Amino acid sequence: MIEKIFKAYDVRATYPSPLNEEMAWKVGHATAQYLKRSRQSVASDQKVQREDTMVVGHDMRPSSPELSRALIDGIRSVGMNVIDIGMIDTSMIYFAINHLDTVGGIQTTASHNPIQYNGFKISGPKAKPIGAASGLDDIKRIATTLRVGQTGLKGTISEMDLWKEYREHVLKFMNLRRKIKVVIDASNGMAGKMVPAIFGGVRNLEIVPVLFEITGQFVHDPNPLVEQNLQMLKDKMAQVKPDLGVCFDGDADRCMFVDENGKMIGCDLITAVLARDFLKAPENQGSTIVYDLRSSHVVADEVRAAGGVPRRERVGHAFIKKTMAETKAVFGGELSGHFYFRDNFFADSGPIAFARLLSVLSAQSGPLSQLIAPLYRYSQSGEINFQVEDKDGKIRELADTYKKAQIDYLDGVTIDNGTWWFNVRKSNTEPLLRLNLEAESPQMLEEKLKELKRILGEPVHGH
Repeated sequence: MIEKIFKAYDVRATYPSPLNEEMAWKVGHATAQYLKRSRQSVASDQKVQREDTMVVGHDMRPSSPELSRALIDGIRSVGMNVIDIGMIDTSMIYFAINHLDTVGGIQTTASHNPIQYNGFKISGPKAKPIGAASGLDDIKRIATTLRVGQTGLKGTISEMDLWKEYREHVLKFMNLRRKIKVVIDASNGMAGKMVPAIFGGVRNLEIVPVLFEITGQFVHDPNPLVEQNLQMLKDKMAQVKPDLGVCFDGDADRCMFVDENGKMIGCDLITAVLARDFLKAPENQGSTIVYDLRSSHVVADEVRAAGGVPRRERVGHAFIKKTMAETKAVFGGELSGHFYFRDNFFADSGPIAFARLLSVLSAQSGPLSQLIAPLYRYSQSGEINFQVEDKDGKIRELADTYKKAQIDYLDGVTIDNGTWWFNVRKSNTEPLLRLNLEAESPQMLEEKLKELKRILGEPVHGH
């Protein structure tokens, strides 16, 4: 049963089956045990202040309080102490782990999944992500052997409200030079609590709320990457004519931006805009910017033009965070809407991305569309899925067909022909290949997509 709930980056499943309180207890116990064991041989100068304590938070799903309680019991049954910081957005757990200097933390959330899902995002010291390759497999192995019961050990539990400190931290990233009016769709998720708590009463900021009510259900799926979920936001924008619109996902660690004309802006273009802004600051000159390899080449162009070092990386927060920490990168961005900040412990943050984009916009007199317009230099296909049984065979065939091109295998295969390039990656969970293609003109994009379909077949819709 327990195998079903563990994914590549987190624990996630439908509630109450297969994910229930018993499973939550096991995940808590196994994580605490794993953290204890893995820290035994750590040199004293590498230790955190609270080696014996974990932070726990939860989102607004109806099943979250009970699951969080069971999780906490599991953690305490290893003798580990718990600081419960209550109902929070996911980015806040990364702040809390660093602010309190604990050995790790767990957020109970299923992010952008429908309401019947829940899960856990697990972090180690300094909020380093714990994924399949970095401890999650060990936690799963421990959890499989457990029976819920008395262990004779019981860590302490205390509650803490960190909203004041968290607000101060996020607002360090914000500087509004003029009045900005923004429509925010909180998706009936954690942004409904986070936005008023952090951005309420900020000078020069007018917020028009959509779906801020936390009701235990979603009016639309809390996944802002799906264009149809932005309809309510766009309708409200048409009425109130703001400077921009923003839609947060369920746990509010990601956001999508829509310009004043209601056009959704790709996260790679947001990465380019924010990268340029960060590199302008004297203390960031020549810094590295990390970005997901599906991003438009415009990101690398802009980073180089601003004197920075562009660094392509595999998709997924574990890879982006690791590379950022190694290169001391000031900023990183993923196509999925996760944005990472050096001065936020290399962790991602929806609220900080929001604060930064508004600050950049306020520093110029023109609208957001004008800021983005120069970045539409290439034509992009977006992600297109193809059903393929022999995924590796297909990737070899592509590499063989374009063997004169520049080819690398950082994540799937990237084939660069100069005037056009594409990346094809395997889905972890389905017999699918995911294609991202970019070319110098719409005509070339059409032509190359036809060419690739001859090899990959017809695209699958609905993914």
